[in-house]
Order: sequence, then structure tokens, then C-alpha cells
Amino acid sequence: MLQGTGSDVGKSLLVAGLCRAYARRGMAVRPFKPQNMSNNAAVTADGGEIGRAQALQARAAGIAAVTDLNPVLLKPQTDVGAQVMVQGRVMGTAKAREFQTWKPKLLSRVLESFARTAAAADVVLVEGAGSAAEVNLRDGDIANMGFATAAGVPVVLVGDIDRGGVIASLVGTWALLGADERKLLRGHVINRFRGDVSLFDDGLKTIDRETGMRCYGVVPWFADATRLPAEDAVVLDRGNANATSGPVRVAVPQLSRIANFDDLDPLIAEPQVQVDFVAPGDALRGDAHLVVLPGSKATLADLAFFRAQGWDVDLAAHLRRGGSVIGLCGGYQMLGRVVRDPEGIEGPPGEAPGLGLLDVETTLTDDKTLTGAAGIETTTGEAVRGYEMHMGRTTGPGIDRPMLRLGDVTDGAVGGDGRVLGCYLHGLFAADGFRHALLSRLLPAAGAGIAYEAEVDRTLDALADHLQAHLDLDGLLAAAAPIAR
Repeated sequence: MLQGTGSDVGKSLLVAGLCRAYARRGMAVRPFKPQNMSNNAAVTADGGEIGRAQALQARAAGIAAVTDLNPVLLKPQTDVGAQVMVQGRVMGTAKAREFQTWKPKLLSRVLESFARTAAAADVVLVEGAGSAAEVNLRDGDIANMGFATAAGVPVVLVGDIDRGGVIASLVGTWALLGADERKLLRGHVINRFRGDVSLFDDGLKTIDRETGMRCYGVVPWFADATRLPAEDAVVLDRGNANATSGPVRVAVPQLSRIANFDDLDPLIAEPQVQVDFVAPGDALRGDAHLVVLPGSKATLADLAFFRAQGWDVDLAAHLRRGGSVIGLCGGYQMLGRVVRDPEGIEGPPGEAPGLGLLDVETTLTDDKTLTGAAGIETTTGEAVRGYEMHMGRTTGPGIDRPMLRLGDVTDGAVGGDGRVLGCYLHGLFAADGFRHALLSRLLPAAGAGIAYEAEVDRTLDALADHLQAHLDLDGLLAAAAPIAR
């Protein structure tokens, strides 16, 4: 089990790379994350929902994603509350304090999923959540040491040297753990190192002297990490790190409850595209060719947030200048005439006028659509595939001119002049033919695009090579033997 000294130390990426590295040895590898918190999610082969990172890790391992790989998923809807998914299905909503009382009941479900996962594997790579030393949350913990203790899983700590303070982070984590928990520790990994690794020799000696933990390797910065889907919106809070310098300019308003923003990854990967995640308080850029309204975990709240930033005014100006708009999932709902939440599914009950750019209206309901889908995008005639994951039903005259034909059904709507489009399909931009046709329409001189899915697999292979060169993979396997309980 890889546990971190804090959030966003690179655990998800390390597990993905190790999955690919061990799978290339011919091993049956399974990723596992007991509890995740993310609004980037994916639909599984067994019709449920897990964190996007675990879906990527499953791909790296060469297996289909299933709900057992991430049995508890929290999808934040407010600053203090979240939708709780258990083994892929909605269990309910809970505020943070209330969820603490749920966790002991969920441990048996987590262990059940872990047992099924382990039964099919030569090695299971378990990812912790947040910090291993969150002692204030230790009672009932199912994400880190609570799980490791219950399942008898050895632990390797991951520290991020790029953020600074890695020696104190590792030594402090070790010091805060109980004696029984320290018995689970097999060593540590230093992640995201830049520069001459020999300059950290004394640092490693200090960690060894203070903790006795073995170092399994110092992993240099992996620049291509940005080519793989990010799990948490924290990456957006660092500023517009995903902006590139291509001639096709795409603006994405950073909603307060933005969800599945990995939908934009294929556009970010295109060298001829500049994707600008617009921070709250900033204007939508006036020279954008396309504005994408992303998914949201709280559509009504984010619709109000969108207007509060003045983005509705910016969007109207963008359309007057001849720009295009695509709404995905919650963004599609916002483009309609009205959004209703009579039962308070995503927050307080209520309704609000939409942006009025598509002749549709949406009513949120408690039945959740979770399904894979494939078909044709109607304005280009290109094939698309992905998954639908939403609560709510959209109706109105606008759906008579759908954006997508998915087998025997249709999805979405296209505005009268063809420049305003919306649909529920996540993964839309990953279809090379559609993405290339769209970019050519936005800017005919854009040029040829990349093969996105092949690029993801190339990056996973490069990541596996990177870890093979800098980690003791044999030592990690030897340390993975189950602990007697």
C-alpha cells in the first residue's frame, strides 16, 4: 500500500506506473483504493462508478475497470458535504462530520471488495488517501492505516520533495503513527525530485537515522505526467498549468464544483490547442474560438456561480463575435432554458433560469444514469464513444435536433446556427475523428491532430520505464507479502 505524507504527493501516478511495470512482467496486477474523494469519475464495466484515477490504473494494468477497485467514492457537492458512492452505487449524501459515523459500517464493504480484488491478482497495489498521519481522523479510518491494519497490508510512504519539507514530512508521519502502525511500514519513496540526486544523500541518511525506514528509490520529476488524466481539481488551483500555446484557443470556466474536467485532456494534449482554465474573477478570454462548459456536481449552484463571475455576459459577447460553445453534462444543462431541482438532489430545492442558448430544460431526479455509449456526432458525422454519468432528465424542442446519435437513442441538442452544442457524453473529445473535425471547423489552418488514446498508452509505458529505472521494483514486490493478523 502506498500512503502519502499528504495529499497530491503523486500516489495515483506511482500506482499507475507500477501497474504497467508489473503487468509488463506478465503478472496479474490490480489497483485498489479503499476510499477516494473526487468529482472526476468513470463508469465501470459492471455498470457502476469509481474514481478516474483507478480507471486509469486499471487501464495501465491491462484490465477492465470494475467497482471493487474503489469501493467508497465521495463526490463533493458543497464545502462540507458529498454524495457517497459505495461499490459503485449512490448510498446517500452526508456532511463531513456525519460521514465519520458511517465509516465503521463501510469497512466491511471495503474489505469485501479488497478480498475479491486480491483473489484475482498476483499483486494488488493499494493507494491511500490524503495523509497517513491524519490522527484526528484515525478512529474508524478506512482510507489509510485503518484499512492497512484491518487487511494486513504492508505500507510504503510516499513523500513529495518538490513541495519542500520532505524530510520533516516523512519523519513527522513516522512519529505520529502508533507502534502497531509502524510495524506495517516497509520503507518510503521520494517522489518528484529535480536536480542532482546525490545532493540528497544526507537527507536519506537523516530519514534512515530517525525512522529506520528503507528507501525504495528517489523518483525524478516525470514531465509527461500532464499527459495523463488528473484526478483532483487541486491541479487547477495552482494556476493555469495546463495552458499551451497553440493557435486554437479554448476557454473553460473553472466552476466551483467542476466535475470530470478530464474531459478536456484530449484538447490539452493537442499541440495546436491552447486550453485556458479561467479562474473565478477572471473574464472568459475574448479571442477564444471555443468555450467549453464542463460538468458540475451541483448544477444549480454552479449556474449561480457562473453568473456571479459575469461569465454569462462574456459568453454572450463570445457568441456575438462568432465563437462556438459546447456544454458537457452539467454544462449542457446550464445551456438550456431552466434547471430544476425540486427534491434537493444536489443541494437546496429550487430552480433557476438557464443561459437560454438551447431550447431544452432539465429536471434533476434521484435516478442516476451510468452507462457506456457509442455512436455518431451529428454535425461532423464522426464516431464518438464514452459514458454517461448524470442525474436528471432533459426535455424540450431542442432535443429534436440532437448532437449525438447513440445507437437507437439520441443525446443532446444543437442550437439553430450550429455554434451552440450540448450533450451528456463524457469522453467526447477523446474521439480523434470528431476532435480533429471540430478543430478544423474552428480554425481551418489548425493542422493534423494526435492519436490521443495511443498517446495515453505511450505515456503509461514511459512512466513504467521511468519507475523501472529509479525504483527497486523487486524490493517492493518482496515487501508486498501479506502481514499475519
